[in-house]
Amino acid sequence: MMKRQTSYRNKLGKAGEDAAAAFLRKSGYEIIDRNYRAERGEIDIIAKIERTLVFVEVKTSRNHLFGPPETWVDLHKQKQVGKIAQIYLMRENPDFETCRFDVIGVLSRDGRMEIHHIEDAFWLERGTDAF
Repeated sequence: MMKRQTSYRNKLGKAGEDAAAAFLRKSGYEIIDRNYRAERGEIDIIAKIERTLVFVEVKTSRNHLFGPPETWVDLHKQKQVGKIAQIYLMRENPDFETCRFDVIGVLSRDGRMEIHHIEDAFWLERGTDAF
């Protein structure tokens, strides 16, 4: 039972990330990387629009039982994404002027994916544990 539930969650999550990436492309973003892994975490999507590098966390759900999925990115997750972003910047040395953290909530209903994109969803201070 647990394996089937995990498999379903993985499929739902991947479908949400695919929908988010398609949404970003359609909105003029260039997808640089997906599922970037470092240490014990992952950044779902790394994209670029104009000279801004965007680190995107995607959350997907079939309902609002626990609130809208875009509200699930708590401070712990923000710090984790910030640490991985810092590793990415050091390793890859990308060309950009500024960067930001976005969150995309995806609600999967009746075969449709509803996207809610929050730009500049959170900020992390330099010199903290996170960034």
